[in-house]
Amino acid sequence: MKIRSYTISVALAALFVLAPVASAHVTLQPEEAPAGGFTRLDVRVPTERDNASTTKVDVQFPPGFLFVSTEPVPGWNSEITMRKLDRPVEQFGEQITEEVDRVTFTADGEGIGPGQFQDFGLSLGVPDKAGSTLTFKAVQTYSSGEVVRWIGPPDAEEPAPQVKLTAAEEEGGAAQPAAQQPQAPAADEDDESNTLSIIALIVGGLGLLAGLAALLTGRRRARVGAA
Repeated sequence: MKIRSYTISVALAALFVLAPVASAHVTLQPEEAPAGGFTRLDVRVPTERDNASTTKVDVQFPPGFLFVSTEPVPGWNSEITMRKLDRPVEQFGEQITEEVDRVTFTADGEGIGPGQFQDFGLSLGVPDKAGSTLTFKAVQTYSSGEVVRWIGPPDAEEPAPQVKLTAAEEEGGAAQPAAQQPQAPAADEDDESNTLSIIALIVGGLGLLAGLAALLTGRRRARVGAA
């Protein structure tokens, strides 16, 4: 029992030690998004150096993103770079000739200090590619001049941020508590059942009274006849 407890303690300690390392990458949050619609994603940037701040982050977009806007972050500037499409795409009655190439965030001042992180909000139109996983290569620049390239596969030391596209919910799918609605009549059925029970008790009581009355009447008649 003591050995088991010791093993569990060691495992938990290892998780706490490794957790900061695993979560210290540049990522996109959440790591899943519905395909074919507009959504919000946050570029989460932690500073992993003890003697430098993050001053610039450049995120390269995979093909298929036609619209993007950035959320203002105090002390930071954002720049959206577009690239030409091979052929125009019609969206909302317009001919779109460009798609998002990259979004660059640059600090006005000190940037993201050691032991800190910053979320950069994006509102974007997600490609209609449910089931696919999109890769966003990112380059992080420190105030010391060091550049970290988050462009590797998921098992690399410097993995690229990824987002998995899920199937969009069908219209009315989220607002379908219809499966729960049949529970409402259950209360009515209970009330109706209680009412029937009460009526049955009343009818039974009346029958009992009628039987008693008949019995008393019979006894009275028997007494009169005897007299």
